[in-house]
Amino acid sequence: MGEKIKETAVIISQEEISEDIYSMWIKTKASKTAKPGQFVALYCNDGSRMLPRPISICEIDKEKEALRLVYRVVGKGTDEFSKYHAGAEVDVMGPLGNGFPMERAEGKKALLIGGGIGVPPIVELAKQLKAEEKNIVAGYRNLLFLEEELKKNGSFYPATEDGSAGVKGTVIDAIKENNIDADVIFACGPTPMLRALKEYAEEKNIEAWISMEEKMACGIGACLACVCKTKEKDEHTNVNNARICKEGPVFNAEEVEL
Repeated sequence: MGEKIKETAVIISQEEISEDIYSMWIKTKASKTAKPGQFVALYCNDGSRMLPRPISICEIDKEKEALRLVYRVVGKGTDEFSKYHAGAEVDVMGPLGNGFPMERAEGKKALLIGGGIGVPPIVELAKQLKAEEKNIVAGYRNLLFLEEELKKNGSFYPATEDGSAGVKGTVIDAIKENNIDADVIFACGPTPMLRALKEYAEEKNIEAWISMEEKMACGIGACLACVCKTKEKDEHTNVNNARICKEGPVFNAEEVEL
């Protein structure tokens, strides 16, 4: 894992790409070591909000020393970020967490799944994954975003809750309806989606790696605000817990209880 550095990053550009979904490119040294599935912690300039906001990495541009962060405005912190313009500065720490084990897909059929704000990390993963076949299923409430980027790097199948695009229903409905099979699954999204995928992968005997989207506070494993239940005991605390920010956010689906 790359060295964690807190630094002042410069915003290259920012735009709203869907309802309350923003895409921000930042110039940061974190881009040099970042891997698909990792995240960065962004600090608010407003001093009353001490804790950084974890935002997953959507794209990595090593040549330009830039990272693309795509996030949803859900509270005061992300609302503050959405108001930043090119040239503004923001404190960032990263890259954090463990990325997807991409070597597991080499020469295999890979199924990449993103749900809601779990779609952005799939973009860089799809770009870098050296799989024999790449199918990408993305679940949305209604409006699609990042579909053009995803289409460039695999066969793209959307699912929407209201049926406005692709299959009406969940990502599981889209997998079944399009008869997609896989040797390995990589997924990121809300817990109910990951729970359904874990069951699906067990039933079909498919290796599955999931990125947990829990709320994190410190992002570096110190505060234990983001633990999840695991099968194995944690060697430090001797309980069945893992810190999503430190041991994760990517886990083998078999290892975690959802």
